[in-house]
Amino acid sequence: MSAADAPPSRLRLGRIERYVLVQQARSLAIALGVIAALIMLIDFVEISRGIGSDVDLSGMRILGLMLLKSPQVIIQLLPFVFLFGTLAAFVGLNRRSELIAMRAAGLSAWRFVLPAAGAAFLFGMITVTALGPLAASADGLFQRERTRLSGSAEASGAVWIREGDDTRQMVIRAERQDRANARLLGVTFFIYANDGDGHRTFRERIDAASASLSAGRWRLVDAVGAQIGQRAVRYETLDLLSSLADDEAFERFARPQSTSFWSLPGQIARVEAAGFSSTAYRLRLQQLLATPLMFAAMSILAAAFSLRLMRLGDLARMSLAAVVLGFGFFFVNQAASAFGSAEVIPPWLAAWLPPLLTALAAFTLLFYTEDG
Repeated sequence: MSAADAPPSRLRLGRIERYVLVQQARSLAIALGVIAALIMLIDFVEISRGIGSDVDLSGMRILGLMLLKSPQVIIQLLPFVFLFGTLAAFVGLNRRSELIAMRAAGLSAWRFVLPAAGAAFLFGMITVTALGPLAASADGLFQRERTRLSGSAEASGAVWIREGDDTRQMVIRAERQDRANARLLGVTFFIYANDGDGHRTFRERIDAASASLSAGRWRLVDAVGAQIGQRAVRYETLDLLSSLADDEAFERFARPQSTSFWSLPGQIARVEAAGFSSTAYRLRLQQLLATPLMFAAMSILAAAFSLRLMRLGDLARMSLAAVVLGFGFFFVNQAASAFGSAEVIPPWLAAWLPPLLTALAAFTLLFYTEDG
């Protein structure tokens, strides 16, 4: 008799878990819709006041630019979608006394909390590997379109380049780029000599009004060069051998936040090959790897705070505490990112510490709620 009853029992539990997942998915969709609507509204107003004030754009054009920009911001706020969505789903189950019926039937909270966390973890993997790269690509299109609409041929911000071989190394700094004429403006060349033992010594500094790269040579215009212990020499034009391709002088490293998950390993290699610190990119890579754990931890945290029975009271206060704690872990994540970027702590620790703390707090509360 017990053997015959076993399949229906397993089927009944499976239906309950699926029902909880459906309720969570509905609440997540509502939370995502609300947050996405707010973000898109803010971006629409920002684009209208920014780009729209310089160029005459139609409403549909502004809407298209908004759809390119908003996904990147929405993805950054997905942990709050899982916090608010899961909290709303389990509070709704609690208010309808469905959780009471499940617990009275002997169903452990772990049976419906862990599937919800597993779904959040799976969605985190999809976000990192698919949705995130698409959002980064859309953001890149938005940045290029904004530059084109503004009509600015010069890209502001300092540009750093490193090149050389076993005998000579050059570090190049330009104040800005003139893409229309393929030039670097306000350029400084720091030239180093390498000896046979691998030691590097500073040899010369050259400042130039502009520099262009063509056929393996830098052409410097209105340059002033000075070697150690010698007087400065002015050059109307000066040619320096280069190992870069012509278009590499205008390649700028994308911001870590705008680099997709699949491009980060190659970007890290490029940055390190250029002689610069890759800490920000390594931190971003570790943060993306930790994203599924963060989503799952937020779901468990929200569920654990909403399991308190309605007859015991304080459900509203517990729900508010979950929201406050979620924001607290968000600020901990921001602080850890700042410490990681400043190399105060290793990038992997800065990326994994906040989700691990969130998960530990969630599991602790769930153990206390379920097992007393």
